[in-house]
Amino acid sequence: MKYESQKVAYWFFSTCMLLFVLQILYGFIMGFAHMGFDNLHDFIPFNAARATHTNLLVVWLLTGFMGAAYFIIPEEADGELYSVPMAYIQLGALVVVGVIAIIGFHLNWWEGRKFLEIPRGLDFLVVADVLLFLFNIGMTMLRGKRSSSTAIVLYSGLVSAALLYLPGMIYFDNQLFDSYFRWWVVHLWVEGVWELIMGAILAYLLIKLTGVDREVIEKWLYLIVGITFMSGILGTGHHYYYIGAPEYWLAVGGIFSALEPLSFLGMAIYAVFMMRKGQRNHPNKIALFWTVGCAIMSFVGAGFLGFAHTLPQVNIWTHGTLVTAMHGHLAFWGAYAMIVLAIISYALPLLTGRKLWDTFSSQFAFWTSNVGMIGMTGAFAVAGIAQVYLERISGMDFLRVQEELEVHFFGLILAASLFTVGIGFFIHNFIRYGTPVEHTGVVEEVYS
Repeated sequence: MKYESQKVAYWFFSTCMLLFVLQILYGFIMGFAHMGFDNLHDFIPFNAARATHTNLLVVWLLTGFMGAAYFIIPEEADGELYSVPMAYIQLGALVVVGVIAIIGFHLNWWEGRKFLEIPRGLDFLVVADVLLFLFNIGMTMLRGKRSSSTAIVLYSGLVSAALLYLPGMIYFDNQLFDSYFRWWVVHLWVEGVWELIMGAILAYLLIKLTGVDREVIEKWLYLIVGITFMSGILGTGHHYYYIGAPEYWLAVGGIFSALEPLSFLGMAIYAVFMMRKGQRNHPNKIALFWTVGCAIMSFVGAGFLGFAHTLPQVNIWTHGTLVTAMHGHLAFWGAYAMIVLAIISYALPLLTGRKLWDTFSSQFAFWTSNVGMIGMTGAFAVAGIAQVYLERISGMDFLRVQEELEVHFFGLILAASLFTVGIGFFIHNFIRYGTPVEHTGVVEEVYS
């Protein structure tokens, strides 16, 4: 850790770990409800559990991205954070808004728009909070002694994510218009601007962990993120056909969605190649595992499974089924959750001065959580394929199909339990690091 103000990142990372635990808890509530054990329905209806689960996912990832920015930007800009108190105020405000939103879901105070359920009044508070964050980071870069492509791409992704949140706040009486612009947030975040953020954090970690020249890595960063961003924007069209938009969107969405795996494959090859090319024998192997694992798992979840699921000939049957959940879980895990866990794994030893990177708990957390997530993906796949056949080909009643799928959720619960054990070990290791210490005045030791 080179700058004292980088310690702010620790509290964002702590918050995102807490939110992650809550998200997993609500995932179990939903899983047991799918098995027929909906005993909490009077207190936590399924719609409230689902809204809480999905919104916690978004909030803990955004909190992790913010923590990553507060750790990376001061070092990339070669200067202290513009305002540490502002960062803490922004974190506190984010937590308050999140708590109010979750309570609101349980009291049926929400908009009912999938992934954008929080009430309109809280939307404005979220925008104010994000603007405060962007101002703090922007001023840090402006006052810094240098700039880097990694920092510029990271900040561009964060600004773009803020701008693309605004279309989801526009009110429409027409359901078609509302759905059309809702996808500007939901799809263009996860298959567009968030990939800028992911790419920048990936580049930063590869520079630090492999020792490969910054110029080489950043050239690859621009190329891969550019392809990903282009295909992600037009790939939004595979959603439009199902809301009544013109038929040409089906072809446009299908073609450009099919291109997205190429960019994720390029990202996976890029990460593995840089790791093998690197001359630095960095002892923080677990951070490198999470970094390279992110690139590989994002190709499988977001790239390959996304391609297999969104082909028009397939998507006409699978759209809105548990096949979507199969793709979504592995895509979010591989592309975004793993990159947040990677930057946490890299930053903690530097923030706390405690070198606990090569431990049984850190290794066990990595392998167990990934095996558990792959198991969950398989369970969703089997349940989704059964749902498509029974409901959309055989014409069985929806609720009758749900009863037939209950057995598959037993397998899902088992896999989710294994995943939770892995995350539990990761959090155990996080706690063992303790709180940040006084800054050391150096970025890191150089290892050979």
